[in-house]
Amino acid sequence: MALLADGVSRLLIDGKLTSGGAGGFATVNPATEEVLGEAANADAADMDRAIGAARRAFDETDWSTNTELRVRCIRQLREAMLEHVEELRDLTIADVGAPRMLTAGAQLEGPINDLSFAADTAENYEWTQDLGEASPMGIPTRRSVVREAVGVVGAITPWNFPHQINLAKLGPALAAGNTVVLKPAPDTPWVAAVLGELIAEKTDIPPGVVNIVTSTDHALGAMLAKDQRVDLVSFTGSTATGRSVMADAAATIKKVFLELGGKSAFLVLDDADLAAACSVAGFSVCLHAGQGCAITTRLVVPRARYDEAVAIAAGTMGSIKAGDPSKPGTICGPVISARQRDRVQSYLDLAIEEGGTFACGGGRPADQPAGFFIEPTVIAGLTNEARVAREEIFGPVLTVIPHDGDDDAVRIANDSPYGLSATVYGADAERAAGVAARLRAGTVNVNGGVWYSADMPFGGYKQSGNGREMGVAGFEEYLEIKAIATAAN
Repeated sequence: MALLADGVSRLLIDGKLTSGGAGGFATVNPATEEVLGEAANADAADMDRAIGAARRAFDETDWSTNTELRVRCIRQLREAMLEHVEELRDLTIADVGAPRMLTAGAQLEGPINDLSFAADTAENYEWTQDLGEASPMGIPTRRSVVREAVGVVGAITPWNFPHQINLAKLGPALAAGNTVVLKPAPDTPWVAAVLGELIAEKTDIPPGVVNIVTSTDHALGAMLAKDQRVDLVSFTGSTATGRSVMADAAATIKKVFLELGGKSAFLVLDDADLAAACSVAGFSVCLHAGQGCAITTRLVVPRARYDEAVAIAAGTMGSIKAGDPSKPGTICGPVISARQRDRVQSYLDLAIEEGGTFACGGGRPADQPAGFFIEPTVIAGLTNEARVAREEIFGPVLTVIPHDGDDDAVRIANDSPYGLSATVYGADAERAAGVAARLRAGTVNVNGGVWYSADMPFGGYKQSGNGREMGVAGFEEYLEIKAIATAAN
């Protein structure tokens, strides 16, 4: 089979690939602004059918209890994606604007292979824990704790790393025994829709277990949060939308997992190799045009070496040109849309209004007449109180902030409504670890350590969300706990 052979994607509802009730909508290549093709545009009736199908599949089939079937199906999906990995690579570059180099990692191959972790976890998990016999209140009792699927999961995902986030929800949710309705971002509908094709044609996943509903109507996501047939909502996106999801879910007291925004700090201690640290910070902000919630976009450096740090970061970022993501050497591709490009530009304009300066970049690259590109930009001359230092920009933009020692660096890092990630660089490993321990962040990189891995939990503190994705902790987000006490006569 060829993926999206006719240039049109379809919904997956109750095991069938179908057109959308609201017709179709164009999906656009953000690097060229060319229309790639058409995606199915679901309406409220489509979402209602998808939720109903997921509910029936959970209530009326053995999916939730047949671990062997679930494990086999997840492995089939992994193999199907690997079989079509080159088609998926080209599709991801075109639909997402993801640089080709990243498709060997978190933009494609990493998430595909991480499905093995979900399958292996389910296969080896201790679903029932025997607590033995006791006599609470004098009554001999045999006790056990059982973990079982939550039920119907509504998964709402963004556009920046769609394979990673779609599969980080689908894999564990399915492995745990749930059924799923996936509502992906309308900016990247094709990379989600191809999952529907592969599931329908290459796996034994029963009808209704996975439903994929693409739509330009954001109200369909609210339907998942509000509908009493949905038992858990797993949302990744902006903090503002996360608040709405939580509020909508409150009416039915359903479980809510939120992975939200970030404004993460990269702390350079006064004993660190300044050139190495600031170069790493600048490089990381350019990856995928800075469109990552955990990217460290505040570079916090010793005040005495501030100008030097700015120059190093600007040297690195100024040498990285925003360009064609299909080329092997591209690091910084386009942002996802004209709207996002304009949003990033509005923050760059704000930086000047706030009294900042650009050490490099500051606007659209002159050599890219088409596409949604922004130059890698270093902002200098502002404090942590500036809006560009406090609000998530989601572009290749780094703000450099001075600190007056370790305590001040920690204060600046923690002085944020967010707490998703952080980085610490320092020559004294024990000192750097001590600083890391004081940071209010869900993931911390010390001296270049990598926290991204299938077996590592990912999530944030404060307004960066609640719960964890990936790792055993991420798998257990999709489980309920049942205590069983049987009289022992």
